[in-house]
Amino acid sequence: MTTRITVDPITRIEGHLRIDVEVDNGKVNKAWSSGQMWRGIETILIGRDPREAWLYTQRFCGVCTTVHAIVSVRAVENALNLEVPLNAQLIRNIIQTGHTIQDHIVHFYHLSAVDWVDVVSALDADPVATAKLAESLSDWPLNGAHEMKAVQDRLKTFVGSGQLGPFASGYWGHPAMKLPPEVNLLGVAHYLQALDVQNYASKVVAILGGKTPHIQNMAVGGVSNSIGHDAPSVLNIERLMLIKHFIDKLDRFIKSTYLVDVPAIGAFYLDWAGIGAGVKNYLTVPDCPLDSKATQFALPGGYIENADLASLKPITSFDDAYFRDGVAESSKHAWYKGDKALHPWQGETDPAYNDFHDNGQYSWVKAPTFYGQRAEVGPLADVLVGVASGHEGYKKYLNQVMGTLKSVSGNPDIPFSAIHSTIGRHAARAVRCAVMIDTLHDQWQRLLDNVGTGDVETFNPPVFPKGEIKGVGFHQAPRGALSHWVVIDKGKIKNYQAVVPSTWNAGPRDARDEPGPYEVALLNTPIADPEKPLEVLRTVHSFDPCIACAIHMVDTEQKDIIKVKAL
Repeated sequence: MTTRITVDPITRIEGHLRIDVEVDNGKVNKAWSSGQMWRGIETILIGRDPREAWLYTQRFCGVCTTVHAIVSVRAVENALNLEVPLNAQLIRNIIQTGHTIQDHIVHFYHLSAVDWVDVVSALDADPVATAKLAESLSDWPLNGAHEMKAVQDRLKTFVGSGQLGPFASGYWGHPAMKLPPEVNLLGVAHYLQALDVQNYASKVVAILGGKTPHIQNMAVGGVSNSIGHDAPSVLNIERLMLIKHFIDKLDRFIKSTYLVDVPAIGAFYLDWAGIGAGVKNYLTVPDCPLDSKATQFALPGGYIENADLASLKPITSFDDAYFRDGVAESSKHAWYKGDKALHPWQGETDPAYNDFHDNGQYSWVKAPTFYGQRAEVGPLADVLVGVASGHEGYKKYLNQVMGTLKSVSGNPDIPFSAIHSTIGRHAARAVRCAVMIDTLHDQWQRLLDNVGTGDVETFNPPVFPKGEIKGVGFHQAPRGALSHWVVIDKGKIKNYQAVVPSTWNAGPRDARDEPGPYEVALLNTPIADPEKPLEVLRTVHSFDPCIACAIHMVDTEQKDIIKVKAL
């Protein structure tokens, strides 16, 4: 018997994603990923000054604001072939790396851990046993029995009041939950601690960006930060040392807790190392430029086909023709006019909603391809490309995570191929977070050293030609490869397209009717209870979906939603 399950919305932070699956004999045999709202900011940008685009594009989302600001100015700079002062590159790198760390911590502990940690079960735990387990795994100072007892008491207050607060919507007691009560209590304790820790990363972004979300310091040609020594209104040594203080606090949590918790929890879910493999084509872009002309990068990029690391084709610069020529988007199964796969510089954003059709159009998200193939983007792609590129940080932390996983599970024979899975994506995100904190240390030191030479330049003013120019900017955002594509004519935006990570992963079937990464990853997923499809959530959440920048809103009835009166 075939059962149809619809989960809408499926995301915990950006609730615009609908997932439909057909279940036969207890497993998913077909899936549809549907973005439920339309994005129209590209249309809003037509005719505007390219120097303003970053202010609009970071409004794609309230979560991934920083990434769109940086990529937007990179796209315009690429069109102009504009050199960016080294200080500006490093300040941008620190901002984007800090944002990534905050995003990864929040994703695991606050958006996905509750798919695996049975919060209510933690009430049955022995706090002393929990502390003993935690202290055997790491030296994190908040792992003691007193702390675990305090967390359990707080949880009892939630449950006793009849209101579970942030834990109100979980599938507690679900048969797919496998953790012992003590591990569940440990997960809840670190959930609460991570709420404080992630704030340190936001402070790093805010100090340099002026605020967060929606940073204020970007500019085509650099950043607006003034660098000085003593004045309180500029970026001085006092502010740089405050940033270093927050970096050190993040480092301790990531390496003592996050990098340990993921494999420790994953050890109880080894069956999920064989569930959730996606399309197995992986795409990343290089990031953190180390010079003003962006000829060197701290982090590698490239494309891996069919899970074969030996197939790596590097992407080496902002001008790399291999990346630039390979990207296209199809609207055959999306609610837009036209069904051909178009390069982003020729991309169209003309809405044509006509209801949900299983074999027709069923999403506001387009379907990106790389040389005609579907590709997964995100931390798993990062780790695989990093390892294939020989990046020491990716190799080191992946080995550490795999070592913990084997030790806690008691299974020394877990193959490398297990990383192509739902649980593998979580492991990859923890690895990437550790690489990011090391990168953040490095970028901070580079900025301090460069300012120490007397260089205080942060801006190179752009000059726009009269004719047509094209540019692409990209960034390896928390959820994967993000690119903005701009066509400028007579100093105004002629076309603008954003190909975002959740479009790569959440896109519907493409021009050849090939399913997207979410849809492929859900195939053969076991479903224990169709009324509580926790397993569907687990795999989709492992990608860290954030759909606001893939879609926005359209009102076909043109009714007023809200009116604001200016006094």
